[in-house]
Amino acid sequence: MTNQLLTEKDLLGTTLADLRRSVREYATAATESSCPMVRQMFTQLTDSTLKLQGDMYQLMASNNMYSGVSKAGRQEVSKRLQSAQQTMAQDQQFVQQQMAGSMGAQMSSMQNQMSGAPTL
Repeated sequence: MTNQLLTEKDLLGTTLADLRRSVREYATAATESSCPMVRQMFTQLTDSTLKLQGDMYQLMASNNMYSGVSKAGRQEVSKRLQSAQQTMAQDQQFVQQQMAGSMGAQMSSMQNQMSGAPTL
């Protein structure tokens, strides 16, 4: 008889938790990177890790090793999706306004420099 420290369920559960943590870390790294190539790399790592996490969850669920959270109703999911879409639209509008303002200030500064007017 073998004396196993962790069961298969415990090992898979720990791995699943590590994958969830990795997804969060990769997503954070992607959002904080200023280099497009680094951002793309972390985005790809996030996507592949999400897929692996989903596959592991399915494996555990099909073997009755994972008791997931209760299912959300369609209305609740739709409500949260709509809220997230509204927030995203507001964020996009804010970024566009800020970029337009920044571009306008740069153009004004360039025009002042070209006309010989002092810049502030």
